[in-house]
Amino acid sequence: MIMQGQPFVHKGKTLLSGIDPVRRAEKAADAVSIKDRTLFLCPSPIFGYGLIRLLERIKTESSSCAVLCVEVEPELYDLAVNNIDSSITSDKMFRLTDICDKTQLAVFVKETWGARAFSRVEMIKFTGGYQIFSQVYDSLCDTLRREIAIDWSNALTLTKLGRLYIRNAVRNLKLVSQFPSISQLSFGEAPVLVLGAGPSLDETLDALNSVKDRYFKIVCVDTCLGALKDRGIVPDLVIILESQHWNLKDFIGCKGWKVPVAIDISSLPASAYLLAENGYLFFTPWTTLNIFERLNKAGLLPASVPPLGSVGLTAVELARRLTSGKIICAGLDFSFTADKFHARSTPGHKTHLNLQTRFRRIFNKTAYDSASLAAVSKSGFSVHSNPALKNYRALFEQEFSGDSRVFDIEGTGLPLGVKTLAMEEAMDILKMNTEDFTRGHGVCGERREEFKLPSFPTPASSASLRLRENSSGIISFIEDEKKLLEELRGILSGEVQASKERLSELIAECDYLWAHFPDYAGGSQTISANANDVSFLKRLRTEIDPMLKLF
Repeated sequence: MIMQGQPFVHKGKTLLSGIDPVRRAEKAADAVSIKDRTLFLCPSPIFGYGLIRLLERIKTESSSCAVLCVEVEPELYDLAVNNIDSSITSDKMFRLTDICDKTQLAVFVKETWGARAFSRVEMIKFTGGYQIFSQVYDSLCDTLRREIAIDWSNALTLTKLGRLYIRNAVRNLKLVSQFPSISQLSFGEAPVLVLGAGPSLDETLDALNSVKDRYFKIVCVDTCLGALKDRGIVPDLVIILESQHWNLKDFIGCKGWKVPVAIDISSLPASAYLLAENGYLFFTPWTTLNIFERLNKAGLLPASVPPLGSVGLTAVELARRLTSGKIICAGLDFSFTADKFHARSTPGHKTHLNLQTRFRRIFNKTAYDSASLAAVSKSGFSVHSNPALKNYRALFEQEFSGDSRVFDIEGTGLPLGVKTLAMEEAMDILKMNTEDFTRGHGVCGERREEFKLPSFPTPASSASLRLRENSSGIISFIEDEKKLLEELRGILSGEVQASKERLSELIAECDYLWAHFPDYAGGSQTISANANDVSFLKRLRTEIDPMLKLF
């Protein structure tokens, strides 16, 4: 403890006043506004002054709140561990940690209090210890706020689209017998150009016209198809992720175009079949469900790709798995201009052209939306963005900034946290002739094919081969799922007698029926369904017949 009347100084900074530091901390606790589901982040608690008062207020005003104390300085952390009262440290609403890694701290909060336990984060500075590592504490606070926002956004998305996701996945099960997993595709060490559909894509596509013999690979999002086809550029892989009908316009004029596609098993079946002559499958686990475990055990689940929210980010993640070479991004702008949201020849831009008249110029109405924000691009241009796109940009930096193989091309897009290349530099990396490419990798003439896209078997032979291998597994899986649903329906309808334990077991096994319910969004791993909740059981019963019909 500090001596009465003496300030507590550490590393030349005064952390506690010598004049009644306990009362000062209690005043800070009294001044806090207690709102439901708030996580109070207290940096550098030292002796824990003010914590008892804050916890008393929480228990009285809102038991859904909690206090998280973080100490970055090892000496001060030991001081806090040895001096904070045991009545505080034993409280389930309180945690003290020295975790200073942003990702690890977010995981710690989720594991301690559960997913979506909080809806906001407030920082309370009881001591001057904050000033020693102020940037670290601010970064931790920002990360927790962002993670909480993402969790709630994901829950809302699941509430709206969860039913559609699982139904698409069931409809697309037949593709498992036709297409291999994306894990079976490899580009070797070939460089990969990943294309998004942002306005800056036009400059990259114009520059590609000067490339003759192409030995690099192009991975693009589905919205890019029209822009590439109009310029005669054939991609090596198209990523299809969208579960709704919005992207069907992306395929106008492309039917019969024999380009390889990577299809998410939960994507819209109509779009999955438009270019499904040469395909690979992947799976985005949009939530944790028991049915996915059963699919995996049955060997019917393709390679898993983490849910990144954006097809552009998914394209980059797949490119990282497909090649050990460099990855150059273009058109992943997460921004837009006053006249363009997407590149030329994309469906959105064509719509703007069709609406143009003598009295109406081409303009991007999104730029004038109330959610539009002014931003500065990586090349210094004034552009527009919005909160959703900025979140995707932040997620891009979080996921890929640590990979030295990933680059971005200059233009009107937002900075992505990776090295930005001038157009000439990017083209120099991609323009490798046969001799340089093979000599640099020690490849003789007979082995050059391994750096080209692997040849596909004809659709008929591929489908028949995989159908023989997997159709029995698919049929068996579906029959087992139908039996579970029929048993659950019988219990809920009163036709079958069963114990509460068996009912709870079936509810957990068939969690895809209720994972999208607003009060249970997230699946069995986040909130356990209540077998005694009559309202829940009635809603559950209405979900069974449509799913049985689908199976």
